[in-house]
Amino acid sequence: MSPTANASRLTIGLVRRGHSETGGAEAYLKRLAHGLNQAGHATRLFTDSSWPAREWSWGPITRISGETARGFANELVKAEPKRDCDLLLSLERVWQCDVYRAGDGIHQVWMRKRDAASSAARRWFRRVSGKDRDTIELERALFTGGARHVIANSEMVKWQAQEFYSYPPDQIDVVANGVPLTDFRPDPEARRIRREVLRLREDEVAVLFVGSGWERKGLHFAVRAVTSLGKNMRLLVAGRGRRDFANQPNVQLLGAVRDLPGLYAAADIFLLPTLYDPFSNACLEALASGLPVITTRDNGFSEIIENGVHGSIINDASEIDAIRQALLFWSDPERRRAARTAIVERASHFDITRNVEGVLDVLNHLPKADAVSGKIRKT
Repeated sequence: MSPTANASRLTIGLVRRGHSETGGAEAYLKRLAHGLNQAGHATRLFTDSSWPAREWSWGPITRISGETARGFANELVKAEPKRDCDLLLSLERVWQCDVYRAGDGIHQVWMRKRDAASSAARRWFRRVSGKDRDTIELERALFTGGARHVIANSEMVKWQAQEFYSYPPDQIDVVANGVPLTDFRPDPEARRIRREVLRLREDEVAVLFVGSGWERKGLHFAVRAVTSLGKNMRLLVAGRGRRDFANQPNVQLLGAVRDLPGLYAAADIFLLPTLYDPFSNACLEALASGLPVITTRDNGFSEIIENGVHGSIINDASEIDAIRQALLFWSDPERRRAARTAIVERASHFDITRNVEGVLDVLNHLPKADAVSGKIRKT
């Protein structure tokens, strides 16, 4: 029986600032809203002016002004979202909410990893810009009383929330990401068509990188590893970023790609040498498509795969030789073919329906605030 079978109908406010047509957070939010509606709950989106109305069909939209993260958070408080909702579930760093889904991870961790890989000039510029300061202040507010409960998408994020903010472990649940598995599966015909469009030779190994925010996701390391292995390997890059790599040999920048299932079908290996990723949805989509995934231990996704079975786990994004060795290991077509069944089977445990059930289970067992006293009581 579904965990919501006997639950009362809730109106759930969902918070997300900003919009990107190819953004993973936006795709996840829509999938979550659909699942919540299917389970009999109503949803309302609290967002800014950039979210197109055509991209939301799961309930009313409340537009919140605010040019910055802090400004948006301030205006959200003024909007009093709990007047219209039973629960407020935020995918955004705000001052307060019932449940915070820490899908963006712990910003302090990312700052440390980013600064370690940056020049002194870039570190100085970031310190004076104020953007990181606001993000940290909002994050600290959530983890020091602003969020009654937290959903992490990996054990890595749960541990980091405890390490950096001493957040109580009994108030944080791990609900792994999920994707609509039926949209991502090995497809020989789609592979043939897409490889023809990309002009990939039959013997050419297509290594796929998907994502924007190329600094964090380690595109620089992917380019160095692939270009060092010769002309029989091509790196396909889907996503937006500075075109620093446009003239690199064996690198093809595709820009934002809407038909990702077809692109996964055309690829042979998925590579994401990320500096920090709470749990990459793109890695999970690649896994569901039957691709071995090469990524780092700084990606929460790495918790769900076995090294050498479903892909390869690199200790650090800067270990170019380790990335090269993993690419060579998985460039063998017979090895990929033999591993495909295990890869797809592993992905089968992470359908979006399981994610929605996990989120609903958290919401249904959440302590409710007394409307008069404001104290927390168990239901």
